[in-house]
Amino acid sequence: MPSPNDLNLIDETLGEQPLQEGTPDGAMAAESMLQMLTAADKNQRMIAARYFCDHRDARAVNPLIGLLQGDVCPLTRVSAAYALGRNASETAVPALIDVLAQDWNGYVRKGVVWALGNCGDRRSVDPLVHALQNDISAVRLWAASSLAQVAKLQYEDISRAIPPLIRGLRRDKMAAVRSNCAWSLGQLCREMPSNVIYATAVDALIEALVEDEDVGVKEDARAALLRIGDPNGLQMIEALEFEGLI
Repeated sequence: MPSPNDLNLIDETLGEQPLQEGTPDGAMAAESMLQMLTAADKNQRMIAARYFCDHRDARAVNPLIGLLQGDVCPLTRVSAAYALGRNASETAVPALIDVLAQDWNGYVRKGVVWALGNCGDRRSVDPLVHALQNDISAVRLWAASSLAQVAKLQYEDISRAIPPLIRGLRRDKMAAVRSNCAWSLGQLCREMPSNVIYATAVDALIEALVEDEDVGVKEDARAALLRIGDPNGLQMIEALEFEGLI
């Protein structure tokens, strides 16, 4: 399972929309890109937003928020979302949450959940959980991964994130979403004490390892159990390996 902090997501999302001539490179001054974020020409705004997907500059945060909330071009809003993930700031979190709830474009919402994960703000947990449970598969996929980022937060936040990930692992129709749920559980359970939530997560990972029909989900469940290092999980892996079932 690759890290969710993969800026190739931008190319994946906009793969059919190559940058036009004039794409900035490292030699282009950041000041020029900052000015282009508010240009009248939509192509310049998109080029500037995509520039900040690869470059950090705190001065870009507020203009990028403006593009995310108000630009009429979905491609520009997508780029602004990923750029805000690159330039993570607690200032952007309310706008990201608002756009996640209201933007009609699934690619934009996908970028937003990635950005929210990178921001690592506890205000993101409930919106990400809602996205995991209710949005389209592409958004659910990255909401699952972004929830792993709450491992750096408090125990309360981790304990809120784990149950919906368990449900996603057990019930989501898309194998890729189930895989990401398994991956995130492997990240989060390392930060949990041995309690009911922790035990339920380990049980769900063992169930996925044994029962899920998708090989990729099985592999991610196995990797998560190895990462957690729970004795029950390790014992099950050993037994299945001995029987030649994995």
